[in-house]
Amino acid sequence: MEPAEQNTKSSTKIYDELVAFMQQKGFIWGPEPEIYGGLAGFYTYAPLGKLLKNNVENEIRRLYMKNGFWEVECPTVMQKEVWQASGHLGGFTDPVIICSKCKGNFRADKLIEDYFFQNKEDYHEGLTIGSVTPENLSNLFNVHKEIACPNCKNVFINVKPTDIKEHTLMMKTTIGLDVEAYNRPETATTTYLPFLRYTEFFRKKLPFSVFQIGKAYRNEISPRQHVMRCREFTQAEAQIFLFKDQKTEFEKYATVQHNTMPLWPWQFQENNTAPKIITVHEALEKGYFKNKAYAWAVHLAYSFFKAIGIPDEKIRLRQHYPDEKAFYADDAWDIEVKLHSFGWFELCGVHDRTNYDLTQHGKASGKSLTAFNEQSTATEKNEIPNIIEIAFGTDRPTFALLDLFYAKIDEKEGKTKFMIPRHMAPVKVAVFPLVKKNGLSEAAQKLFDELQQEFSARYDAAGSIGKRYLREDESGTPYCITIDYDTIKTDSPHYGTVTIRDRDTEEQKRIKLIDVKETIKKLLSYELKWENL
Repeated sequence: MEPAEQNTKSSTKIYDELVAFMQQKGFIWGPEPEIYGGLAGFYTYAPLGKLLKNNVENEIRRLYMKNGFWEVECPTVMQKEVWQASGHLGGFTDPVIICSKCKGNFRADKLIEDYFFQNKEDYHEGLTIGSVTPENLSNLFNVHKEIACPNCKNVFINVKPTDIKEHTLMMKTTIGLDVEAYNRPETATTTYLPFLRYTEFFRKKLPFSVFQIGKAYRNEISPRQHVMRCREFTQAEAQIFLFKDQKTEFEKYATVQHNTMPLWPWQFQENNTAPKIITVHEALEKGYFKNKAYAWAVHLAYSFFKAIGIPDEKIRLRQHYPDEKAFYADDAWDIEVKLHSFGWFELCGVHDRTNYDLTQHGKASGKSLTAFNEQSTATEKNEIPNIIEIAFGTDRPTFALLDLFYAKIDEKEGKTKFMIPRHMAPVKVAVFPLVKKNGLSEAAQKLFDELQQEFSARYDAAGSIGKRYLREDESGTPYCITIDYDTIKTDSPHYGTVTIRDRDTEEQKRIKLIDVKETIKKLLSYELKWENL
């Protein structure tokens, strides 16, 4: 069974099986700490899960650095004044509704989204709930009268706008004895603050681009959906600093203008029209994108999800409605991926934040957060730059890979495979001795020592060879190398060769021992096809 075809089961059953798989096979554990009963929104990445998440983050670094972004690392805690200036203290909230029966607290918008996804007769592939104002949410509750409390199944009826409360997502702390501070709810704000240092580092030449991969914290009222919505999570946000006039003349745009993307402008959504494959240039001409710099940034974000192996048919780019985006945003698009567990889910947002952030922090700090625009026609050439932001985390893409590529091949025997694209696999190659005697272990250990210098590798000599293959299939390991008697016996016609096994086809071939490292390297880079071995 192809992983993409397992939707014949209910999404709930798929999710339950996936979570069990992740826990049992060493991908993600929790909620943590499990021995104390667990606290929602906190998870441990187990050994295989950490390797997978590392691969996601390394792919992000590779893509960003290849395109001229520089990585920074900023503090995760900032004093109150920072968050007042950014607007987080006053407006960074979630809409919450309280069950009248069990008094449970829930995110109102997520209850509605879950209802649409679980009830197929009311669920449309393109449905979004739009504005999350109390008025709109209460209306949706009252129209869809079957929406119930996840805990006690009590139905929400006669919901008034005043029943929708605002819950702050900010996690408060204290620095020293009395300095009020907050854990950052995203990496972006802390990335903006060294702006004057950036201008020095980049020799006062704009545009320049930076990114940050690090922890963020949100005091979610009722986090569910596993690592897709946590209280502690990892973000990988990138910021492009540029003058307003540089958005329309952006050199890098020429490298992507003829590439296509599955775009879903807000007009399509309003007219119930499906997403359409459109070139970047056509999207700009039709006004779906407002400028070349923003179009390039959207394409860059999209290319990341393509690079980690998300299938074409599972990706769409959804534009925010005019009344949905932040008041300061000139444009906002989300990259959504269709998961087996949760349906269409936002994994990334690209926002043209104009000059809002630097303006706010300039006012609050009393510092002039400007740069000299030598191309400006204005009398005053010092300007506050704009920021185009690519905002996403690394937890959601990691979960998406597990969700999309985990498959149960044999229902009766419970045989499973993690058929992840081989370049993203946590362990790239496993090495086995056929048996643990007669010199096979020593030969296998020697090969393993060589391979682990270049690849994430695993040595396994425990159990039958069939069970070892099964363990690696479940881990997602694309290739297994077996050292057998033919490898070491000088009188064998296959002396000096090993068996290489492909995870997906389970086919085995013999290759020369001295060629193993180069063969694995070429297979992982797609330079060599299995059938051409």
